Amino acid sequence: MSVKPAHAKKTKKQLINELAELRQRIPELEGSETQHKQREERLKRSLKEKEVLLKEIHHRVKNNMQIIYSLLSLQSRHIKDKNTLKMFQESQNRVRSMALLHEKLYQSRDLAMIEFGDYIRKLVYGLFHTYAVSSDSITLKINAENIYMDINTAIPCGLIINELVSNSLKHAFPEDKGWSEKGETKGQIYIKLTSHKKNNFTLIIRDNGVGFPGNLDFRSTATLGLQLVNTLVEQLEGSIKLLQKDETSFKIEFASVKRKGPLQ
Repeated sequence: MSVKPAHAKKTKKQLINELAELRQRIPELEGSETQHKQREERLKRSLKEKEVLLKEIHHRVKNNMQIIYSLLSLQSRHIKDKNTLKMFQESQNRVRSMALLHEKLYQSRDLAMIEFGDYIRKLVYGLFHTYAVSSDSITLKINAENIYMDINTAIPCGLIINELVSNSLKHAFPEDKGWSEKGETKGQIYIKLTSHKKNNFTLIIRDNGVGFPGNLDFRSTATLGLQLVNTLVEQLEGSIKLLQKDETSFKIEFASVKRKGPLQ
């Protein structure tokens, strides 16, 4: 008794029957492809709607923060005490640093990442305006091209820059020690942000001002600004060093903040 091999050629009748079955299934296959295209189009529309909604959220957050900024500004006009006025201005700057981030996200094509170089420039020039500092007395150099961050990392990093640059503008160049527009010495503030492998970053903020007092421990100071800087570095799970030679330099190393949930 002979057995046909599994690869034996099909008869003409078998081929005709299979072809007929395929022809019968054509409408079914075409319908499946149409449904697939329809599902794909629905997903695209849903994604577009979510992008528009997310942009609108960033826009509204930015507007709300600008309202808070304006309210603080209006209230500060009635304040006579210099220390209280300074506290209001510092609060305004912190609100502005976060509002700028949401503005950048609203304007960006990528709703997940922020181009940080342009953000730093806008933030710091705003601080120069707040403290009425002329570019003739203090020059600014920023090296942060093509650096991108997600908002969870960008907000604490932006606040750190805000606090350290504000500290330089307020204390590093006192007029009674020759730091003025008429002084012979030129003030300088330098900001450098670099990225490394696996979304690790190094931030350096340096000035050539008078420096920190020798007995001041920036990690346990009573000033709110430096307390906030240390807290934000801990939030980023990073490290911070203060170097003082001819210039005062803060070096901060950190990584992108890992999301703990869809809303964080």
